[in-house]
Amino acid sequence: QVQLVESGGGLVQAGGSLRLSCAASGRTFSINDMGWFRQAPGKDREFVARITWSGGNTYYTDSVKGRFTISRDNAKNTAVLQMNSLKPEDTAVYYCAARMVRSSAFSSWGQGTQVTVSA
Repeated sequence: QVQLVESGGGLVQAGGSLRLSCAASGRTFSINDMGWFRQAPGKDREFVARITWSGGNTYYTDSVKGRFTISRDNAKNTAVLQMNSLKPEDTAVYYCAARMVRSSAFSSWGQGTQVTVSA
């Protein structure tokens, strides 16, 4: 198993930026990719971005393309989500998740960090 701890959420005005970090510990050698998801009040959890741990390939949901950037530091076992040009609709609890090698689902989750974007 992998343990994940997020940091970096907060309150920002529309147009501003925030940087979320996710530190992984435990069986990090088994990580295939890491992702960020978010859940707004009254809505289902949705995919935001993911990055493959070995090749660094990145994938984004359409609504954040061009504004958010996911990256990773394998030496530090950390994934980072840089969020620019934030909009009020980005307000949500953001969760970091890890998918292990030979697994089809994200099975390890962080506790979540609140991101609030004011108009």
